[in-house]
Amino acid sequence: MDAILHSLVYFTQPKFVLLCGLGSIAGLFVGSIPGLSVSMATALLVSITYTWSANDALATVMGVYVVGVFSGALSAILLNIPGAPASVVTTLDGYPLAKRGEAYKALKYATVYSFVGSVFGLVALALLAKPITSIALKFQPMDYFLLAMFGLATVGGLTTKSFSKGLVSAVFGLFFAMIGMDSVLGTPRLTFGIRNLNAGISTVPALVGLFGFAEVLSVVFEGQMDATVNNITRQVVKVKDMLREFWHSLYYSLIGTVVGALPGAGGPVAAFLAYSQAKNIVKKPSRPFGEGAVEGIVASESANNACIGGALIPMLTLAVPGDAVTAIILSVFYVHGLQPGPMFLTTSAESFYAILGGGFIGCVFLLLLGLLVAPHLSKIINVPKTVLMPIVGLLCVIGAYACNNRLFDVGLMFFFGVLGFGMRARGYSVAPMTLAIVLGNMMDSNFRRAISLASSADSKLLALFGRPITMILLVLTLFSIISNVPAVRRMLNRRKEAKAANE
Repeated sequence: MDAILHSLVYFTQPKFVLLCGLGSIAGLFVGSIPGLSVSMATALLVSITYTWSANDALATVMGVYVVGVFSGALSAILLNIPGAPASVVTTLDGYPLAKRGEAYKALKYATVYSFVGSVFGLVALALLAKPITSIALKFQPMDYFLLAMFGLATVGGLTTKSFSKGLVSAVFGLFFAMIGMDSVLGTPRLTFGIRNLNAGISTVPALVGLFGFAEVLSVVFEGQMDATVNNITRQVVKVKDMLREFWHSLYYSLIGTVVGALPGAGGPVAAFLAYSQAKNIVKKPSRPFGEGAVEGIVASESANNACIGGALIPMLTLAVPGDAVTAIILSVFYVHGLQPGPMFLTTSAESFYAILGGGFIGCVFLLLLGLLVAPHLSKIINVPKTVLMPIVGLLCVIGAYACNNRLFDVGLMFFFGVLGFGMRARGYSVAPMTLAIVLGNMMDSNFRRAISLASSADSKLLALFGRPITMILLVLTLFSIISNVPAVRRMLNRRKEAKAANE
């Protein structure tokens, strides 16, 4: 609690607030443009802020980080192009709402619950840094592999009516994730002699193609170029209706904080896990999930923004980045002579308070920018599709090229766009494939490390699965797969119906 009180002092420092505000504005615009990531914006800040004081640099970086994570939801809702991998889940219900003419409502829910998730994660950082770090330290390679497996098994049953089609999509995603240099042997793998594939498939071109360019192709081939999206009006969204999901959002935020504290897991895993929990605990959603349920937006945005506080925990206490952005923030620390580690909270308390203060101020700017700027951005989908679709196509090309400044990535984007269009036409969801592409390398490296560590043990099976955390994750993964088998699902549904009839 003392850390939170000390962090509030920074609200009274005009320069600190101003720098945090400038960072927030930069995060809003950079994060909302597909292909321009929060990681990119944070990396640029390292070179800009190295002559600044540590507190000034931390204020700007935290503003970019907090608002940048949220702003990925803007293009996810308005254009069906996730601004970041963590925003993939937001497209599932956000874009259908926008197509119904309710973009304002979707953006308001995304803003408010991104704020809730961010504040929750930062409070958890202040109060629970040491306990959560001790839990994260106990995760072994097999635990990370099973956590990712659980995410893939769960998403297969969430994003498509056919669980088998969801798994097929995830398997193809894992295939694409394996392309590149072998993490153990250091030799090219599945590159088919194409040198540009040695570095693997970048996430941004795949995301932009599967969601953005696939949408352009769908509109063109369905002959809807003459159509316009429903007019967007400033809707009255009752506070009472919005707060109905508040207690659920705290649960989703807890998921995001814990997952964020696991190095390498991050926002995509947290968002998918929270979305799966939302489908289980929300009995009467406003609309079916995947068709414009605001409850889906609440789950996704609460969880992926709570990852901010979670990802900072291992970075500050162990010097182990929780995600790509905290890896760059770590370099900011070293540039300014700060040494994250077990003693950081004791020896550099003022810097810790500055991080918290910048985070909380960033949350305030998130709320203001989201509520005041986002409604104006929503007017973009009033543009006739004859104008909007070419613009979206151009953004797709720019976003793919900006990732690595390679025309090859533009070609990859076109490939994934055609693939995504074909998958949609056949009823295959692209979300499991996206998550598999994001997590594939982590799964591969951790599984092989686990096998290597167990190879010298007397009981290899016990070495792999004999720990409590591992057994819990294994049971959850198996339960997720078995419960989604069509025959088992029908049996469970019959039991639910019988129980409801008896009541």
